[in-house]
Amino acid sequence: MEGCDYEVFLSFRGPDTRTGFTDHLYIHLTDAGVRTYRDDEDLRVGEEIGPDLLGAIEKSKISIPIFSKSYASSKWCLKELAQMVECRKRKGQIIMPIFYHVEPSEVRYQTGGYGEALLVHENKKRVDDESIRKWRAALNEVGGLKGWDTENVANRHEGQLIKEVVTKVLSELKKAYLVVSDFLVGVDDSVKAVEGMIATNTDDVKIVGIHGVGGIGKSTLAKVVYNKLSREFANCCFLADVRETSHSKGIVFVQNQLISNLSKKAHPGINSKDEGIMAIEERFSSKKVLILLDDVDKKDQLTALLGRQSCFGLGSRILITTRKVNVLREFGVKLTYLVGGLDPERSLQLFSMHVFRSDHPPIEKMQQSREIVKIAEGLPLTLEVMGSTLSIRGQGNEMWNDYLVKWKKAHIEGIRSKLMISYEELDSDQRQIFLDIACLVHEYDKNTVIYMWRDCGLCPIQSLEVLQLMSLIKIGEDNKLWMHDQLKDLGREIVSQENGGELDKQSRLWNHNDALEMLLREKTDRRLTILVVNP
Repeated sequence: MEGCDYEVFLSFRGPDTRTGFTDHLYIHLTDAGVRTYRDDEDLRVGEEIGPDLLGAIEKSKISIPIFSKSYASSKWCLKELAQMVECRKRKGQIIMPIFYHVEPSEVRYQTGGYGEALLVHENKKRVDDESIRKWRAALNEVGGLKGWDTENVANRHEGQLIKEVVTKVLSELKKAYLVVSDFLVGVDDSVKAVEGMIATNTDDVKIVGIHGVGGIGKSTLAKVVYNKLSREFANCCFLADVRETSHSKGIVFVQNQLISNLSKKAHPGINSKDEGIMAIEERFSSKKVLILLDDVDKKDQLTALLGRQSCFGLGSRILITTRKVNVLREFGVKLTYLVGGLDPERSLQLFSMHVFRSDHPPIEKMQQSREIVKIAEGLPLTLEVMGSTLSIRGQGNEMWNDYLVKWKKAHIEGIRSKLMISYEELDSDQRQIFLDIACLVHEYDKNTVIYMWRDCGLCPIQSLEVLQLMSLIKIGEDNKLWMHDQLKDLGREIVSQENGGELDKQSRLWNHNDALEMLLREKTDRRLTILVVNP
């Protein structure tokens, strides 16, 4: 395999860890489908070690130095480390240090064995003074990075440490690939079609409804069009999850959001739906606006947020996404676009991006990949979750065949059954956190709820990594937790079916009226662990 094909570079001192920790880490990474460079088997006969290794570092996305007792005694290890730091500064390469029975402070400040090893290099004049300076600077920088310390792993279990490292590596590789591709497969033709409907070269008010089944990519399409149009409008408003927000917090709350976003300033809050309709019509009748209402499920929501169709200024453009085309018809939306599933080739491409971080499967996985893609029926959410689940479970044929059998059985029951298979793969902590996000803390700041989970005895950091890696949640640039509607519905269904579906025996309550009712009761079931009262 050429250097440019590697994703992770392992830097280690052979006598310390080659046949133990490093070997186990290498096997787990490669089993997970991560293209990993390890010098003992990838060097070509007759070539110098230095240039080949340094070239592999240059072309890898992540470098993992394993700081063991005698790491600093090797000038090649120190050369590798200095090159890692250079790549980090020049092109943002990720460095994930592992402190293997060595204190991070010993590496960072070159004390103990690390200080002695550098003195030996200096005294024996093995390299020039400039190289020594670079090595010390590299040790200082990487020694201060967040990594893993074997002394801090529970019961010093190396297996648990390796599991954490592999999960983090997969997560970072997926993030890096997402930034490059955005995973927008097959959306271009749909964007052009919607842009043609909503063309901004006329002064009339246009409303376009985008409809289709859950998980088909309606919101993604609408957001792409919205972002492209937004530069032409001074007054823009994107309202996400209208269905969810209006059901849980009331339509008046959503009206206030719309007025605030379009006004770009605080205003006295409205207190009723009719008052909100009047305020919207009066304040924005002469303003040219761009509005995206995402996931609407009732005509009343459109009436409350848009009033009469002509209540906005000339040139206004409004996008609506919904699973129910009859909602658009009832409101009188003339321009509608049905989002269809991806064709087999684009489905294969999207699936491959999530499981292989590539546009297509390797030859040996082509047949199995095509069978899985066929089961997904062109639904982007299903393809993403299936691919992400396999990315964390490894590349073994038996594992893939097991999943194929499960997904084929779930095929008849629909998308929710396919998603349920990924939920069942989670451990106890991960399930609890998944259900909390689905029911209660969707769009909450991650750092806020981490404290709650820790107080409950859960392990939130690793659990969130796994949930992200399996595409069951996303964490936005604003650090807020986000979950697709289909997955939220799945989580709430799981909770609702607890103990026979009796409300007073559920572990979580997300409807404010239900929560208030439970608080007012004389007795509350001890299984209720969390509820939300304030909108």
